[in-house]
Amino acid sequence: MMDRFCAPGLAMAGALAAAMVLVLLVPANAPAQAAPPAASKTPAAAWNKKTPDGHPDLQGFWSSQTTAPLERDPNCGTKEFWTEEEMAKGTRTCARPDAPAVTGQRGRGGAPGAAGGQRGRGQRSNGEVDPHYDTAQFGLNIRTMAANNRTSLIIGPEGRIPPLTPFGQERQAELAKQRTSFDSAQDRALTERCIVWNAQGPPLMSPGYNSNLQIVQSDGYVMVLPEMMQDARIIPQKPRGALSEKVHLWSGDSQGRWDGDTFVVETKNFNGKNPFQRVGSEKMKLTERFKRINENTLIYEFTVDDPVWTKPWTVQVPWAKSQGPMFEYACHEGNYGMADILSGARAEEKKAAEAAKKAK
Repeated sequence: MMDRFCAPGLAMAGALAAAMVLVLLVPANAPAQAAPPAASKTPAAAWNKKTPDGHPDLQGFWSSQTTAPLERDPNCGTKEFWTEEEMAKGTRTCARPDAPAVTGQRGRGGAPGAAGGQRGRGQRSNGEVDPHYDTAQFGLNIRTMAANNRTSLIIGPEGRIPPLTPFGQERQAELAKQRTSFDSAQDRALTERCIVWNAQGPPLMSPGYNSNLQIVQSDGYVMVLPEMMQDARIIPQKPRGALSEKVHLWSGDSQGRWDGDTFVVETKNFNGKNPFQRVGSEKMKLTERFKRINENTLIYEFTVDDPVWTKPWTVQVPWAKSQGPMFEYACHEGNYGMADILSGARAEEKKAAEAAKKAK
């Protein structure tokens, strides 16, 4: 697994020393350490704070962590929301206690289902998160998150990723072959090589831990910085000349605009090398919506329109206000384990060749 080799904040000794000095000057990064505030039945005041240019102020540190699964448990049918009673009981499945477990798409490492997608990292079908090596070690078992009573992050009566088209099925099979190649370091996954992280998007998905983001607004631009990999995405607030269809970028070409109090971002020109849900293509058209509801909540919504799926589908995630600063997530290129990964593959090949020679 990639995460065996990546660890947040483990950089060079000099960077570590600098971080120690920084701790003395600024408050600790609370998102991974402070428990979320208790839910209040008193609705928070509507957000009306503006930036100097007159647009809603989206700025601050946010957590995208959530207990809702990406896809709805099939047993829930068209049930989109849990009741207050179900939420109080911690209900996360519609299956009867005596019913067999539902086998569906799982997190990374699991085989994709018919729809071709996968849940968030380590996320089970009932919304729980699988144990992770650094969850308790770094205090990440206590996370800031917004209340979410949806049965799935995918909105609408189906609550599931649409089926793949023939084009999507072909692409999924080809990408699966690439992920099993150990011929060279260049053949390994981009996340494993610390080049790009699947969840950093766009669209932005919770990676399961280090699920924090920072938004900064300036005259004409909105900057979104995810904690994982920390690639700053700078989005213009007004549409500009679109790129040629021949130009393809890792994060696509984003065009921003304001629709009332909602910041709408339309992105095209992806290069398809960091496929969304391990199957998305360079033909994907993405529409994101950022709307701050109150002091502590921002609604992030995105619609994916990609010919790998039979129809567009939409995800909605409430982000909870968290506390900064965010420290560096130092993912080391090669992760020290690359030599072992490739030498292991060579050892397996040698073993197979020797067995074949003996069989002759």
